[in-house]
Amino acid sequence: MSKGSVLVVGSNATRIEIQGGGTGPTGQYLNELVVPVMALLAAGYDVTFATPNGSKPFIDPVSDQAVHFDSDEAAHKRAQDFFAGHPAMNSVQTLRAVIEGGLDPYVAFFTPGGQAPVVDLMQDPELGQILRHFHERKKPTAFLCHGPMASIAAMQHSRPFRAALITGDKSKAAELAHGWPYAGYRMTVYSSSEEKPIEDHILHGKLYFHMPDALTTAGAIVEVGPDFAPHVVEDRELITGQNPRSDHPIGEALIAALSRAAVHA
Repeated sequence: MSKGSVLVVGSNATRIEIQGGGTGPTGQYLNELVVPVMALLAAGYDVTFATPNGSKPFIDPVSDQAVHFDSDEAAHKRAQDFFAGHPAMNSVQTLRAVIEGGLDPYVAFFTPGGQAPVVDLMQDPELGQILRHFHERKKPTAFLCHGPMASIAAMQHSRPFRAALITGDKSKAAELAHGWPYAGYRMTVYSSSEEKPIEDHILHGKLYFHMPDALTTAGAIVEVGPDFAPHVVEDRELITGQNPRSDHPIGEALIAALSRAAVHA
């Protein structure tokens, strides 16, 4: 018997804006998606997978390699097979369909990283509606790596907030962030120093804003740990992981939070 259904929301973005015009390639990280989802399934939870347009996320090729699975080729292959073939990864709904189907049955929420959520999820009004539901009911809500940027969607003015970040108008962005449900929450996110090698070697350009600065401007208390080391921060119902190496720890933290919630239900 299932312990309940966890809503997993992915991105449909494949390109991200870089300074000077143009875009660089992006997507979701394979391990950041499948490792926590596989842990949830193994712990007895169901998973409902959704994206803005109802199609599977594009997996960033940079993430589709064994190094992100502790250089374990077998673990990498299991992850590839899981993403390609498991029903949980192939019955993708739209965010609108999830809302129309009712949010009350979901026991928790999770969004993985890769830079893709910075493009679409952080300014998606339907995701904002979903996140406000989870926040108001204090249901465990987890974001990994760049995933915490999706929490911006819960802001009433998320789209102009993002636009203000791109133009560098931090004071306007801070004004637009007023009322963000996660203001004052401690959280972590992919750090500026971790971003630099991506900018230098993958994007070949600089992003318009870095994640810690954006979340701080929104009102979060951002705590980053050492580069590329596992780091998870929990504050109230919110669980955030800093980078790809936080994939196992965030899965464990989310399952532990669900167990605590079940005891107090």
